[in-house]
Amino acid sequence: MAESEKSLVGDHLVDKVRRRRKLAETVSPLPDEPRIITVSNQKGGVGKTTTTVNLASALARRGARVLVIDLDPQGNASTALGVPHRPEVTSVYDVLLGDSGLDEALQQTTDHENLWCVPSTINLAGAEIELVSLVAREQRLRTALQAFLDEAEEPYHYVFIDCPPSLGLLTVNAFVAADEVLIPIQCEYYALEGLSQLLGNIQLIQKHLNPGLRVSTILLTMYDARTNLAQEVAREVRSHFPEQVLGAVIPRSVRISEAPSYGQTVHAYDGASIGALAYLEAAAEMAERGAGAGADISTEGRD
Repeated sequence: MAESEKSLVGDHLVDKVRRRRKLAETVSPLPDEPRIITVSNQKGGVGKTTTTVNLASALARRGARVLVIDLDPQGNASTALGVPHRPEVTSVYDVLLGDSGLDEALQQTTDHENLWCVPSTINLAGAEIELVSLVAREQRLRTALQAFLDEAEEPYHYVFIDCPPSLGLLTVNAFVAADEVLIPIQCEYYALEGLSQLLGNIQLIQKHLNPGLRVSTILLTMYDARTNLAQEVAREVRSHFPEQVLGAVIPRSVRISEAPSYGQTVHAYDGASIGALAYLEAAAEMAERGAGAGADISTEGRD
């Protein structure tokens, strides 16, 4: 190994140790009321589900009680959290149709003792059609979730809702049930593609169904500091959304990519990895910021 390469590796190790020490000295405050957060981006491949499960896992490891609601028919969040989601399992599908309470679908994950999941099953793929004829079809998840949280023996500090990339009744239910929206944005070409449409949809939900909904958090994912492109994208996103973008960024990481294939979060798969550290830092920053970073966001002038 060349001297320059040795120096670079040494610098990375020193930085990693420094960041871990800082994180260990940071106490993450717990919210007084549950923070209900929908993770959404209508553009695929941005790390939406990966961000959902790894932030939830990170917050659980930092002392919070966390619930993940898998509202995506693909069920990838359920898989990553080690939760069974075969068709016969009681799931969020049964909750939306009113056949079961949320407590009946709740499962503790294999990831951490503080982390629970309401799984998705393939049955959810047909729920869009079945919901059309139901009363208060946009409010089904909100009603079930509020009843569950009101009756829970121990409080939940965070609820993450992982929704499909398309805008249908499932995603509308996720927006109506939430107080906050978290948007992961990848540091690659066309990063802001479709974002105006997403923000426009959120504003429609604010206007007609959930006036309290706010975009509170934007997380930069798949960041490669070695490329000018990633740095340019990060600068562009921060210039548009200075109050919402977290300082922590999620790097492009083999460990983050591999973890789902083993049915694990990156923390369970390789807790010592730089990817796991980045999600812990993002979680700590989210906890420190609280819900106050949310704001109305205009879509004017953005592609």
